Amino acid sequence: MTEQQQGEMRVALIQGDIQIGDPEANHKHMQSLLERAVEQYPDLGLAVLPEMWNTGYALEQIHELADPEGQKSREWLATFAQKHRISIVGGSIAEKRDGQIFNTMYAYNSEGNQVTRYDKLHLFRLMDEEKYLQPGAEPEIFELENGLTAGASICYDIRFPELARTLALNGAKALIVPAEWPNPRLHHWRTLLTARAIENQMYVIACNRVGKSGDTEFFGHSLIIDPWGEIVAEGGEGEEIVTGIIRPSLVDEVRGRIPVFEDRRPGIYFGSK
Repeated sequence: MTEQQQGEMRVALIQGDIQIGDPEANHKHMQSLLERAVEQYPDLGLAVLPEMWNTGYALEQIHELADPEGQKSREWLATFAQKHRISIVGGSIAEKRDGQIFNTMYAYNSEGNQVTRYDKLHLFRLMDEEKYLQPGAEPEIFELENGLTAGASICYDIRFPELARTLALNGAKALIVPAEWPNPRLHHWRTLLTARAIENQMYVIACNRVGKSGDTEFFGHSLIIDPWGEIVAEGGEGEEIVTGIIRPSLVDEVRGRIPVFEDRRPGIYFGSK
C-alpha cells in the first residue's frame, strides 16, 4: 500500500453478484473481485464484501451450506489481508456454530489479524431469517488502520437507529454495512444510510450486492457517505468496485462543529438508560 495524504484511507466496496447455494463459486468470484481491486488501486487500505456472500439466501439448505465455524472463510480472508497488506471486512457469511446458523461478519487488519466477529442482531422477517438463523447477542466495535474505529452493522440493522447511536457513543467513527438490500427499496437504503451518517456524525461504508436470487433483484448502489451526509462514492446497479477516500479525522472536526453528543439529554428520553 502506498502512502496516502496523512490520515486518509482508500476504501473499496466489492459490489458483486452472488450465486445462491454455491459457496465454491462465490468464493472464487469474490477472490477474483478482490484481486482486481488491489491491482487497480495500489493504495487500497480497506475492502468490504457484501452480506451472505458465501451462500446467498439459500436458507432452506443453509445447514448444509454454511461454513463450519467460518473456518474456510476466515483462513482465506486472513491470508488475503496479510498478503496484500490491506484491511478487509469480509461482508458476512452463513456460519454454522454449535449446531446453529449465524449471519456473521469477520474483519481483519492489514497484518491478517482478526479484529472482530459480529453476528447480525436484527433478523429480517420478510426473508424468513428468523426461521433459520440465530440473532447475535451484542454490538461490536473494532479498530482498523489510520485511526478508524468502526462499528458493525448488517443490512436490516440500519433500520434500528439505536444500534448506530450506541456504536457512535462508544467511539465508532464509521458504520460498516454489508447488505443484500433488494428492489424496490432503493429510497429507503439511501435515506437510512444518509440519516445514520448525519445523526451520528460518522462515515457510513455500505456494500450491497447486485444480481438476482429467485424472484428478488438487488440493485447495488453501494455507498460511502461522510459525516456531513455527503456522498463520497456510489455504485450503479451492476457489478463493480466502488471506491473512495475517507479521512477519519473529519469525524472529530464535524463533531466539534456541531456538538450533538454533548447536547444530548438521555435522562429525559423515554426508555433510555
